[in-house]
Formats: sequence, C-alpha cells, structure tokens
Amino acid sequence: MALGPRLDLRQTQSLVMTPQLQQAIKLLALSNLEIESFVSEALESNPLLEVGEVSREKGEDAPEASAGEHEATPDFDGDAALDIADYARDPEAAPGDSGDWAQAGGMGLGGEDLPDLENRSTEGPSLAEHLSGQIGALAHDTREALIAGRIVHELDEAGYLHMELRELAEELGAPLAEIERGLALVQSLEPTGVGARSLSECLALQAKEADRYDPCMARLIDNLDLLANGDIAKLRRLCEVDEEDIADMLAELRSYDPKPGCRYGGGGEAAIVPDVLVTPGEGGGWQIRINEASLPRLVVNREYYVELEAGARDKASRAWLNEQLGEADWLIRALDQRQKTILKTASEIVTLQEGFFREGVSAMRPLTLREVAERIEMHESTVSRVTSNKFLSCPRGTFEMKYFFSSGVAAADGEGASSEAIKARIRALCDAEDPKKVLSDQKLADMLNEEGFDLARRTVAKYREAIGIGSSAQRRREKKLRGL
Repeated sequence: MALGPRLDLRQTQSLVMTPQLQQAIKLLALSNLEIESFVSEALESNPLLEVGEVSREKGEDAPEASAGEHEATPDFDGDAALDIADYARDPEAAPGDSGDWAQAGGMGLGGEDLPDLENRSTEGPSLAEHLSGQIGALAHDTREALIAGRIVHELDEAGYLHMELRELAEELGAPLAEIERGLALVQSLEPTGVGARSLSECLALQAKEADRYDPCMARLIDNLDLLANGDIAKLRRLCEVDEEDIADMLAELRSYDPKPGCRYGGGGEAAIVPDVLVTPGEGGGWQIRINEASLPRLVVNREYYVELEAGARDKASRAWLNEQLGEADWLIRALDQRQKTILKTASEIVTLQEGFFREGVSAMRPLTLREVAERIEMHESTVSRVTSNKFLSCPRGTFEMKYFFSSGVAAADGEGASSEAIKARIRALCDAEDPKKVLSDQKLADMLNEEGFDLARRTVAKYREAIGIGSSAQRRREKKLRGL
C-alpha cells in the first residue's frame, strides 16, 4: 500500500470547561463564609459592583418553595475508621476522634428524638476536670484519690502520661506500689485509654475494655511497628491467625482512639448561619426559602458605568470597562443560579424526608444523592456540591444538608429504615435500660430484630459507637458513677 499525505474529516464531541463555568461550579461548593470572602474580593476588584438593598417585606429577593410528599432508597455509610498504621509511623498525625461518628449532628432544639449533638460548638470540661470528677467515686481512700489526682494533672492533652512513676513517687514521698495503684485508678476512668504511657498501652486498655484483649490481640498490639511497615504476613504468623482473623483484628484496632484525651478541652467555634430556612406553611405544607441575611445582594452601578464610559477616551479603556461590566453581570447571575440550585435541592430533600420534619429522626428514610439528582434533573456531583458546607434551619434545629442522606437497613415494612433512625432507636433503648441489666450488643440486636429491623450484632456495635454510646461495660460504670 502506497504511503502519502491525505486529508481526513472526523467529527468528535468534547466538553470545554470555560473559566466562567469552572468558577460557577466552584461557587456551588463554597460555604457562606467562603462566598462572603469571594464577594468581598469581587467588590474590591470591580468598581461597577456594589451591595444593594434587600427587600424583606414582600420577600421578592428571597426565593421560596414548598414541599410535601416523600420517598427514599439506601445510599452510603459515612462511618470512617482510624488508620492505626499511620499513627504508628507518626503519632502526631493521629486524629483526635476515633472515626467520623458525628457526621452532621443537630445544632438546635434538644429532645430524645433528635440526632447526636457531639459536634456542637460548645465549651466542654477540660480533660483534667472530666477525670477528676470520677476519681472520688472510685478511689478506695483519700490517699489513693490524691495520687490519682496528681497523675491526672500530669497527662498531656491526648491523655498520655510521660512522667516516670519512680520520679513521681520520689516527688510525693510515696511507695512505688501506691503510685502504680493510683495509675491503675486513672486508667480505669472514662475515656478508656487515658493514663497510658505509650500507644501500645493505650490500645491495650481499650481492647481490655472491649473484652478483645486475648493473646493474639496482645501480640498484634505489641508489634505495631510491623503494622506501620505493612508487614501483615509476618504479623499474621506472630499472632498465629488466618487472613480473615487478622483482618477482623485490624478492623477492631482501627476502631480504637489513639488520643482519647483530645475529646475534651476544645474551644468553641463560630455560630452556624443557615443557608436555607424551613418553616411550617399554611395548609400543612412547608415554606422553604434562602436565608438572604447570610449573603450580600450584589448589583451593578449603572450610573457609575455611564459616567466611566463617557470618560473612556481610548480603545483599551473601553475594553477594560466592558470587561468589568461583563464580569459583574456574570457574577450576579452565577450567585443567583447558585441560590436557585440550593433552594431546588433543599425543597426536594424536605419533600423526601417530610417524615423527619414532622415526627423526628425516627421517621427518617434512606436517601441517596442520585435520587435527589434524578428528581431535580441535575447531575449527582452537582447535588453533592450543593449539599456540602450548607446548613438547613427548621423547627427541629439546624442541620447540615448532607445529614439527610443516610444508608438504610432492611425493615419489616419492606421500605427499609434510615441508619439515623436506627441510631435513634439504639439510643432510646440504651437510655431506657436497667442500670443493673445493661444491654449487650447482641441483646440490642435481638430487640431490634424483634421490632422488624434486620441487624447483626456487629452492625449494632458500629451504630452504637457512631453515636458515641459506650460498650455495656462502659455504660455500667457510668451509671454506677451517677448513682443510678
């Protein structure tokens, strides 16, 4: 076949992301604070932009919508596990919490039918205050309480003790055996793991509390360096277990908190300003509107544009002025479209999760990003961006919009139940349990199965940990401390 130049015509399709389109997509994912900063920069750089007045009387500047009915299907589970291997390599890199177990707790009204409030931005007691409050009820005598109190005040913010016991014994003029008993008392306090002198000891304390500290787990915890190096095969041989067992042990280890003390003594955060306001409407529906108070209203100063245009003598000046006008118009349209997209998404969430708004978290249904995306005829990634860092205020409180998307489990009605509803039921059962007969995870699973929820013991344990409820042993100790 002869070789030679030739011309071919080919028809292809491609999506070109213009800078403005990229910016519009970016605006969707920004929080109110980030949008406010973005608008401030735009006001400084563009002389034609200014903040306009927002009409509150007729609500013409605050888009509204209504919602009513609901449906739902399962989606993702947001539980995250701690990577112990990373921490073994770099202890300073470990997070303060053992997993992402409070994804989007309620920020408003209290009540047993609302989700957890662990992520609320409130000032809590310091670690020393929290531990000192438990010592009196558990110490055998005043001397033991004093030694334990001194040890508590030697702990770092993560809950570790770095001072040598012999040094502490010399300082206090007490026998080493008494110091060791004081340390044992501190290590029995909640949260489990405080008073440890190393990562291995911290994890061992938590394994003992969970009744998982058998010889195999002990060898695993004693050889964290192998885990950090990724030498799982050698670790499995040392522990004398098969691949399934080592995987189960590692999953258990990842559920522990390497910095138990970091849960306490944090500073408060700024108050949350909701993006969407949901209020009961006339006729039993819901009024949904954008919170215009959270963002400035931008307008183009046309008079100033005319004045500048009259003074533009050369082509470059006129081109610059037209560019500023185009950018100002685009930004106003982009922000308006962002508000409409947020409102449209929020309206569909309220429609699909109406049970929550009327009855509480126990009536939540499983919901997916894809389902909302299909109903509002947008891409799933758009819904994901719209619900990120956005908050919805309703009579039940203020919630992150992603809170309304949750996984589901099989239920007797055939429709499934939201994981948040399951968590609420687990909390209710634990709150109502007899202090002398604290419910085990298996008992909770049996009770939930009797109510029509298809749950295994491990699933119950995962949900229980996700809402910050301790094990049966921890709850028994807490109830004893409270005198229940």
